[in-house]
Amino acid sequence: MSPLENDTLLRALLREPTGYTPVWLMRQAGRYLPEYNETRRRAGSFLALAKTPALATEVTLQPLERFPLDAAILFSDILTVPDAMGLGLYFAEGEGPKFERPVRDEADVAKLAVPDPGAELRYVTDAVAEIRRALAGRVPLIGFSGSPYTLACYMVEGGGSDDFRVVKSMLYRRPDLLHRILDVNARAVTAYLNAQVAAGAQALMIFDTWGGSLAHDAFRTFSLAYIERVVAGLVRESEGRRVPSIVFTKGGGQWLEAIAATGCDAVGLDWTTDLGEARRRVGARVALQGNLDPAVLFADAESVRREAGKVLASFGRGHGHVFNLGHGISQFTPPESVAALVAAVHELSRPWHA
Repeated sequence: MSPLENDTLLRALLREPTGYTPVWLMRQAGRYLPEYNETRRRAGSFLALAKTPALATEVTLQPLERFPLDAAILFSDILTVPDAMGLGLYFAEGEGPKFERPVRDEADVAKLAVPDPGAELRYVTDAVAEIRRALAGRVPLIGFSGSPYTLACYMVEGGGSDDFRVVKSMLYRRPDLLHRILDVNARAVTAYLNAQVAAGAQALMIFDTWGGSLAHDAFRTFSLAYIERVVAGLVRESEGRRVPSIVFTKGGGQWLEAIAATGCDAVGLDWTTDLGEARRRVGARVALQGNLDPAVLFADAESVRREAGKVLASFGRGHGHVFNLGHGISQFTPPESVAALVAAVHELSRPWHA
């Protein structure tokens, strides 16, 4: 593997000194880029795009050709793991992801098994290896997975949900069933992320997208406990350096200290949490990632620069901050707003590191 030309992201995630605040964006390879839409059109479908390593590599690199971002993130989907379990993932036009065979009862749960990352998920690890080769050491590559609970939400609901009625009914009526699903998911996610590291991922992120929808005690029991198990099982070192891990729970600001105690290296924050207050709460335990409101990018370049400056000032002087949005970038974002953001972060952050 090529030596890293820019390892700012990795150093920031480990709270080591950096000359500026690194920046990357959740969902940075996506529908806001016309070149992504063209590649997706050629692929024929989202799943074909995600399951073809050459095309996944192409779209992973597209934002880096446009913007001087400090990391690439594997182009994939969080539902690759349950799809590999045989649940039959498909995408309904205008409705998002669906499963043909949702997990609803004891018989469904009994069929679940941890997929082999080298077999059913080989297309993902092949994409990781191909992306690393194509990056040629330019910036680090981030691998990722959905959290065990977030995956369970889709698996039990059969798709997205506004109220999570089916999975929460299981949680309260048959917590034993949900715990069995989460046990399989935790083992699957751990194996999947470690396979990504073996293929070349240099940092890892766990997306706990729906953990924030849980009641206070339920979050700790059904989401956080299983994230902690995943983090404990992750490969910590590869290619002679540490592989940092990031945990992001959307809506999880109230549990910040507990998330920081999972053993992860960094905690991702959505835009509802004050970054400076979050830093005071966790101290030197973890780095922080975030947390600009993605809607800022609908504004003009001057406003984008101003709001980016506010986020940087909120974190304040020192190291251990990775600039990101508080959630994934919207498909309606003008690419020129992203260019303005990246330039602003790189310029305005330098005095905070002097």
